[in-house]
Amino acid sequence: MMQQPDPPRTDEAIVAVHTSRSWTEAVVVRGLLQSEGIAATELGLGTPSPLPDLAPLLYGIEIFVVASQADRARRLIAEYLAGEDIEADPENSDEGD
Repeated sequence: MMQQPDPPRTDEAIVAVHTSRSWTEAVVVRGLLQSEGIAATELGLGTPSPLPDLAPLLYGIEIFVVASQADRARRLIAEYLAGEDIEADPENSDEGD
């Protein structure tokens, strides 16, 4: 598996734009942002957990971007999550109409 390059170094502040409750969600959200040209990284919250598999549930995984891209990142994440909720809700499905 190819490792993603580190985002370019900048003096600009980084801000949290999303808190994921699973590593899978964090990877998907980070990939979404990167596919739109937004460098993103994730960091766990809180102190290191003695139960690392539960750490995302207990503390969350924050997704960070540079401040200048935060509004765009939040908008992309919100649009993605809104679409995910609609597709996951069978009552909003167009099938069977």
